[in-house]
Amino acid sequence: MKAHEYQAKQLMAEFGVPVPRGSVAKTPAEARKIAADLGGKVVVKAQVHAGGRGKAGGIKVVSSPDEAEQAAKKLLGTRLVTHQTGPQGVPVNTVLVEEAINIKRELYLSIVIDGVAGLPVIMASEAGGMDIEEVARTTPEKILKAYIYPGQGVRTYLARKLAYGLNLAQEQMKAGTELIANLYKLFQAKDCSLAEINPLVVTADGRVLAADAKLNFDDNASYRQKAVEALRDIAQEDPLEVEAKSKGIENYIKLDGSIGCLVNGAGLAMAVLDLLKQEGGNAANFLDIGTINDPERVVQAIGIINSDPNVKAMLINIFGGMARTDVIAQGLVTAHKKMEIKVPVVVRLAGTNVAQGDKILDESGLKLIRASNFREAAQKAVAAAKKS
Repeated sequence: MKAHEYQAKQLMAEFGVPVPRGSVAKTPAEARKIAADLGGKVVVKAQVHAGGRGKAGGIKVVSSPDEAEQAAKKLLGTRLVTHQTGPQGVPVNTVLVEEAINIKRELYLSIVIDGVAGLPVIMASEAGGMDIEEVARTTPEKILKAYIYPGQGVRTYLARKLAYGLNLAQEQMKAGTELIANLYKLFQAKDCSLAEINPLVVTADGRVLAADAKLNFDDNASYRQKAVEALRDIAQEDPLEVEAKSKGIENYIKLDGSIGCLVNGAGLAMAVLDLLKQEGGNAANFLDIGTINDPERVVQAIGIINSDPNVKAMLINIFGGMARTDVIAQGLVTAHKKMEIKVPVVVRLAGTNVAQGDKILDESGLKLIRASNFREAAQKAVAAAKKS
């Protein structure tokens, strides 16, 4: 789950990470009042779950409350399109109105989980304000890393070492060291998967601030992070993903292709995406239905795929282990009775109870495209999508 910038900054402030003064506005009038309270010269930032806001016109520096009101008016109620959103963009329902700060230096600071090491890693760099991926690719020596053992936390010497690596001035060392340690406390306490400040800035008057903030949270910990769960903004999420989750389908991710996929097992689902690409097609979604032995759940999953207007063909690829293929088959038949499925459906069943599953489909009278193996199923799905 993601948080908006203003939500991330509120949490950071609670944990002692300094942030600029500001507040969130939902109307142009509110933006005007906040700007007046902050002294007039402010930054108006669209609050969306996407990077690249500045280049897309989602961040405006203004000099007066009147200009802040006009900037908010132009942003609120629109959809912001950035390089991360796709052409459909994301809705701008709130803006963050923040004091304009005189920036002297831009740095980078983040904490993520290193899956290989199995540990949180703090990454810091003097090359802030730009894509850290580009920095890692072209000048990896500019990125400092420090692995953290959760039982120990961030030792003072380690935070100080990172602060020195950022070339903070001597008078900023204490603030920088505390900021790094406090960011990790937030990361751990709120079950974050990412805590990023880009840029972390040094102002002309010597302050060290989180000028931007990004927090992602581990969905697996949501049961114990109710306050974090309350920050979720479903307006920023794909409607089909929201609907899938509401029906208990956790592993649905909307993609931009034309072949709707229903697969059991994450590994097989990823292999389906790869093979469709290899055969000249593109998946419309990732959907790992898992070990499912309830036909109604199959119906719901098919309903999600069927409601995607981009889907031109559907591929059901099941390799049953604990999952029974006859249950999948029965769910597919029931789905055709409950809804109108206009796109061609390619089915490949293998594994547990496959004879029973094939019999159900054979006797259903449905005009399905059958496949005996994985590659044949992918080829037929690509061909069917191109014909539709």
